Amino acid sequence: MTHTLNSAGTAFAETLRAALPDGTLEEPSARYLEEPRGRYAGRTGILAKPRNVEEVATLIRLAGEARVGVIPYGGGTGLVGGQVGTGEVAPLILSLERMNKVRATYAEENVLIAEAGVILSDVQKAAEDIDRLFPLSLAAQGTARIGGNLATNAGGTGVLRYGNARDLCLGLEAVLPDGQIWHGLTRLRKNNAGYDLRHLLIGAEGTLGVITAAALKLFARPAQTGTALLAVESPAAALSLLSMARGLFGEMVSAFELIHRQGFDFLSETMPDVRHPFAEPPEWCVLIELGLAEGMDPAGALETLFEQAHEAGLVPDGLIAQSQGQADDFWTIRESIPEANRRVGSVSSHDISVPLSALPEFIVKGGERLAKIGNFRINCFGHVGDGNLHYNVFPQKGRSRADHENQRDAIKACVHDLTHELGGSISAEHGVGRTKVADLQTYGDPAKLSAMRAIKAGLDPLGIMNPGAVLA
Repeated sequence: MTHTLNSAGTAFAETLRAALPDGTLEEPSARYLEEPRGRYAGRTGILAKPRNVEEVATLIRLAGEARVGVIPYGGGTGLVGGQVGTGEVAPLILSLERMNKVRATYAEENVLIAEAGVILSDVQKAAEDIDRLFPLSLAAQGTARIGGNLATNAGGTGVLRYGNARDLCLGLEAVLPDGQIWHGLTRLRKNNAGYDLRHLLIGAEGTLGVITAAALKLFARPAQTGTALLAVESPAAALSLLSMARGLFGEMVSAFELIHRQGFDFLSETMPDVRHPFAEPPEWCVLIELGLAEGMDPAGALETLFEQAHEAGLVPDGLIAQSQGQADDFWTIRESIPEANRRVGSVSSHDISVPLSALPEFIVKGGERLAKIGNFRINCFGHVGDGNLHYNVFPQKGRSRADHENQRDAIKACVHDLTHELGGSISAEHGVGRTKVADLQTYGDPAKLSAMRAIKAGLDPLGIMNPGAVLA
């Protein structure tokens, strides 16, 4: 089904001004038309900054009546172009940055109510203020907003223990494509009253409606935290180490991140101020974090793990953080790698997941197949505990990604074909956006795609919600 949309022009702007308070509309500055990887440039349209859900509903209703496309905008940190309107006509850009209040906290219920424009780190701080933990954690948490995190079903470093954004949400308030407000901001843990619209909107990337507030799950803060950076012989050894750690500590393993030597090399090349813990970086290492109960000794627990793993031939060397400052230094390495990647400039970046047991095979075969296309540097890192790898392909030192632009499609097809062969997903946590629309068509299950189109047509028959994202 195709839709003809109209431009967000002067007449539409006047209609909006007549219906909304002064100051709601602005000319969009450059940041609303860009995305971090620089592959898309949005069309200038109208920027709206509503203050409450009623104003959002008015904007969506009027956009539908005028058949104007709406681009929901969170923190602008998305990596698949979902926040940038690239169509032929100018859109209404809908930023929820003014809807940035934590409405309520319920410590005994382990629930926090936040508006969609609250920055993720502020959600974490609000939970900390009542001695609770909101575990969603990612590199862009100082800029990303919780509405966008939910719209993309963000993952991050805590998925192994706590789940994706979808698993951290009890209820939503949202505006549907016809302008109706869905008052679904429930704090219930059990609610089987019909279809769960929450799970339709989470991960839909703004194509089925606009999330305006959420009831978020909180958790008890671990009494103690232990962090270690352990060299491993191979990705297969990393998986064995994960199994050993979970055997020892169960669900107290909070994070398990795989890092390749290429990441350290890129940090040296582009961010020399980041301190390296190893005199000579290992080929592979794992950053592991334990969140332990009262009375447990983090350093002792990690020493036990190291000793058993060393004896089993999995871990030749390692460092156990002796202070919070040292733990922070370890995490700075992991969290700085995406920025180092950006500064080097990838030819093609991939956010994939495969079954855990297939990870070593993917890494070996991926390198072999890419070598047949050209001579590249591969930075493979990520949340190996949940099967999610960031598998990024770079030019050799002294060359630029522009030198390989004609190979980009072949590289992406190579990586995604292998992912699909191994029963994986071509989008693990970043979403589909505009970057992977064709990939979803290629690798998606036909029955699922048919159902997705039916849902889209049923909820958004005019096709105004984030046109061009997710579904062609």
